[in-house]
Amino acid sequence: MITGNKKLIVIVGPTAVGKTAVAIDVAKHFKTEIISADSRQLFRELSIGTAKPTPAELATVPHHFINTHSIHETYDAAKFGKDALGLIQELFERHDHLVLCGGSGLYVKAVCEGFDDIPPIPGEIRDTLEKEYAANGIGALQARLKRLDPDHFEKIDQQNTHRLIRALEVILGTGKPITSFQKRNKLQHAFSIVKVGLELSREELYRRIDARMDCMIAEGLFMEAEELYAFRDHNALQTVGYQEIFDFMNGSYDQAEAIRLLKRNSRRYAKRQMTWFKHDAEIVWMNPANIEGIIGLASS
Repeated sequence: MITGNKKLIVIVGPTAVGKTAVAIDVAKHFKTEIISADSRQLFRELSIGTAKPTPAELATVPHHFINTHSIHETYDAAKFGKDALGLIQELFERHDHLVLCGGSGLYVKAVCEGFDDIPPIPGEIRDTLEKEYAANGIGALQARLKRLDPDHFEKIDQQNTHRLIRALEVILGTGKPITSFQKRNKLQHAFSIVKVGLELSREELYRRIDARMDCMIAEGLFMEAEELYAFRDHNALQTVGYQEIFDFMNGSYDQAEAIRLLKRNSRRYAKRQMTWFKHDAEIVWMNPANIEGIIGLASS
């Protein structure tokens, strides 16, 4: 049972904005621990392409939900919400503050607001959608979801086949968009929540995205993707940073084009992340360099 004045400090923002460094500084200040809300960093087999905290960073502050699952497991935001809230309950027994950090909007929402249960969807709907994907490619799924649920389409990872199919099967099976099953009445927590969004100018953010991608490539991103090629259809690998290399390996284009697409799609993903988080009026936006301001906000 959570007692006393407990506070969850939520740090969000687009890829490459500097969330990890800020979260570590905040956690060190409050002598506490970090719960990762990243839908890819929890997979053990994915490393370079998910920009996980370095071993040195992981050793500085205790992190949770990093390298905890396998790509062969099925794991989603609803499961994460339940698991993370159970962990938060335990950690608040010895800490007054905790840090939740990540760029996966659904994972953050699952903790802060929760989800309503989605009714069972007839299996034939998913079968039909998967056949459509096999016959016509991802573009057909994208066009269909954009038509049926344009708001959700703008927010999700549009290169993630599994998420496109999931969103489509829900709206086709229930007549309602998947977002309608996010709780209308937010979870009532026994702790307070402070949400901090990290923001840079578009030019600076895009420069950092490109530079980080160059660093990932130098560290062996293409070799990591080659080792994962056999599992390319797994949900965990339906993401920017791997799919572009898989297509290069399939002969769709050369390496230079793969690198161009890696950078372009990462920038587009960052834009979608910002679109998602900007809809949350509870988030206070700050520059990642303003650590004193962020700590001050979290302390208020």
